[in-house]
Amino acid sequence: MKHVYGWLLLAPAAILLVGFTHYPAAATLVESLFSTGTVVRPSRFVGLANYAALGDDPIFWQVLGNNFWFALGIIPTSIALALLMAIWVNGKLPGRALVRMSYFTPTVLPMIAVANLWLYFYTPQIGLLDKVTALFGAGSHNWLGDPHTVMGCLIAMTIWKEAGFFMIFYLAALQSLPPELEEAARIEGASRWYFFRRVTFPLLMPTTLFVLINAVINSFRLVDHIVVMTKGGPDNATSLLLYYIYDVGFRFWDAGYAAALTLVLLVILAAFAMGQFLFFDRRVHYQ
Repeated sequence: MKHVYGWLLLAPAAILLVGFTHYPAAATLVESLFSTGTVVRPSRFVGLANYAALGDDPIFWQVLGNNFWFALGIIPTSIALALLMAIWVNGKLPGRALVRMSYFTPTVLPMIAVANLWLYFYTPQIGLLDKVTALFGAGSHNWLGDPHTVMGCLIAMTIWKEAGFFMIFYLAALQSLPPELEEAARIEGASRWYFFRRVTFPLLMPTTLFVLINAVINSFRLVDHIVVMTKGGPDNATSLLLYYIYDVGFRFWDAGYAAALTLVLLVILAAFAMGQFLFFDRRVHYQ
């Protein structure tokens, strides 16, 4: 009877997990093994042909490289900035509640609103960024139209939006640390930097692991901002993997190839997640 009661409690979460995670993943795997059907020509089994086509697709490799540099730009910066903001607002700071709200506000803004806001910042001649650079004698620049600057613009916007979200987790973790540890360190004459490096940061490793996994996932799921700001351009310079899947599936209606791309994305995220758990396993300290 106890087992039945336990399974009944587990059933709602299990149904949602299977219905919205496992079943779509399995259906995507099956669809990736078939060609895209039309009214005239129905889909047929092609095996690994869609996956073989990835190797000959130059846009896929460009998109993969774009996503690598995008992730490398936002993950360490947003995590480090979130930790610094959490330490700052955790102390005795005048107007601390207002500062916390200011840091967290970008997180609750809708993605489309954020994209339009930053689109104004980057607009040539009338945008805020051009107005600031004009004070130093610089001319107008098409920030989103230049392949050399457009990725940096997206990275800056994403860090601005995500750092406040990660800050909340670090702030909660800092507030859960026993105050006796800091008092003992002061008695022993330990500096703030030494206490942070040898006590605070090791105890924050479970939170860091959680934040890192979320940051990796977020770096591969950016679509809304790209649709509003760049449409993947110029010359696919800002086309990331999930946007390329959207492009292939809903603009070119190649469902089979889009399913293969989706499986590649799932494998990449799973590999990153497993690697993070294995790498940080000995470095995570639980109280």
